[in-house]
Amino acid sequence: MKFLPFILRNAFRNKRRTILTILSISMSLFLISTLRTLLNQLENPPSTPQSAKRLIVRHQTSLGNPMPLAFRAQIEKVPGVEHVTVTQWFGGVYKDPANFFAQFAVEPEPFFDVWPDFVAITPEAREAFNKERTAGLVGANLAERFGWKLGDRVTLQGAIFNFDVEFIVRGIIRGGGSENVVYFRYDYFNELMGNENIAGTFTIMARSEEDIPAIAETIDNMFTSSTAPTKTETEKGFVLGFMAMLGNVRALVVSISTVVLFTIILVAANTMAMSIRERKAEIAILKTLGFSPGHILGMMIFESAVIALVGGFLGSMGARLFYDSVDLGAMSMGFLQDFRVAWSTVGLAAAISLMVAFTSTFIPAWSASRLSIADAVRRRGE
Repeated sequence: MKFLPFILRNAFRNKRRTILTILSISMSLFLISTLRTLLNQLENPPSTPQSAKRLIVRHQTSLGNPMPLAFRAQIEKVPGVEHVTVTQWFGGVYKDPANFFAQFAVEPEPFFDVWPDFVAITPEAREAFNKERTAGLVGANLAERFGWKLGDRVTLQGAIFNFDVEFIVRGIIRGGGSENVVYFRYDYFNELMGNENIAGTFTIMARSEEDIPAIAETIDNMFTSSTAPTKTETEKGFVLGFMAMLGNVRALVVSISTVVLFTIILVAANTMAMSIRERKAEIAILKTLGFSPGHILGMMIFESAVIALVGGFLGSMGARLFYDSVDLGAMSMGFLQDFRVAWSTVGLAAAISLMVAFTSTFIPAWSASRLSIADAVRRRGE
């Protein structure tokens, strides 16, 4: 530590080169931190005590294949099932196809029992949704984005279905991932469908997490021989199924991160090689003053570590502060609900920085530290 002032002075002796190196490392670590956070978000969707007890029943073949509404009554009789509601995706367009957000037709009475994690639903809104055929509930972020207020009429143009849905905003909801979702009544949707009595999915609230495996097995066995065999999975499993449709996201993220990491090492190695080559005469003087090869090697690696750690800290902490100040939930229409760079990711960035420092510096520093005084003086101009 007694050489620390000397090391810090050498690390920033060429300020322009050092700043550019720090910026290149920080931008690379910003990207790696973002990719790791994205992967964590996709592989570990937010969970609450209530969501851990929810299950989704869908057609075994595809979400595009509907199930008979009559399944609902049979599912209700399964031991361990507390509440069941139809959840039918509508997929309409609000004014412009770019205004994409989730839209579901649900049954009013069991709806609030299946999703008790809504924290901003008023008694008036709940009563109106239960009584009014055309009542709708909108997420707080959507209400702010489109300027919706209580009593407004909103029309969703049919894209998947050949009819439009018009509802009246009776409640603005928040919590449980509802900030970017619209809910309207299934009976209204079913009338517009011509009373076909079909359901895209059924959402279940189980009595306890321990009941979930038995419920899923019982339901799927119940409909195995029907015209619409089912697949029952937890809410988290259902979300992860969507992620699987995107392909091998983990392999993609790891590949990109590896390329970025290799690029950082090349940049840092080039910087340190230039710095060491310019300091051959200085190395000779240090050896003349009694510095051992180990001292010289350690100081050069420490210099590189200082630069890399500063860059890594700026990149990872910059990512954490940036995503804390940006509402990606609203920007991604609820796809990324809690995009926050974890402290473990900041720690990983620090570890990557140290690894980059050692990998990029060890060979040129080791070679320079082993030069004799005469060779170091003779090569000072190379």
